[in-house]
Amino acid sequence: MLRIAKRERGFPSRLSGILNKQIKIVGLISDTHGLLREEAVRALRGADLILHAGDVGAPEILEALGTLAPVMAVRGNIDTAEWAQTLPTTAVAEVGPGMIYILHNLHDLDLNPAAGGFRAVVSGHSHQPGKSERDGILYINPGSAGPRRFQLPVTVARLDVGRHRWDVEFIELRVT
Repeated sequence: MLRIAKRERGFPSRLSGILNKQIKIVGLISDTHGLLREEAVRALRGADLILHAGDVGAPEILEALGTLAPVMAVRGNIDTAEWAQTLPTTAVAEVGPGMIYILHNLHDLDLNPAAGGFRAVVSGHSHQPGKSERDGILYINPGSAGPRRFQLPVTVARLDVGRHRWDVEFIELRVT
């Protein structure tokens, strides 16, 4: 079950209302910087929910992702245009038996996820895909799905929340 609310321009933010769909796969994307690659769309197809961890770059990115699944997005440091002001800086998704905290830059985390009852924290900003676990909390950065930065891979991720132990899969996108 996902709890989600819509803000003015259709961009989700906080929890309220209920979408009656069992969430099993959560698509994770970040740092698109205005570029949504067809490879990213293919990799996220079939997700029950998509979380965008900021640096969206253009509202069309969220609209396109919204054709695949409900989308929750947060504002990143490049999201300074007027349309992006409707995006929250943090968001919470309640998926099945747990909650996910979403923010752009992990260094801005100003709460204790374990004390807050979160199972995972999703962030972006560094463009480096990775996962770690601390104090029973899964920290995930899906990497950057937008323009290649330095020699870093271009990636998205899929989080399987349908299991007792949540599992994340990183998908490297072929970039030409």
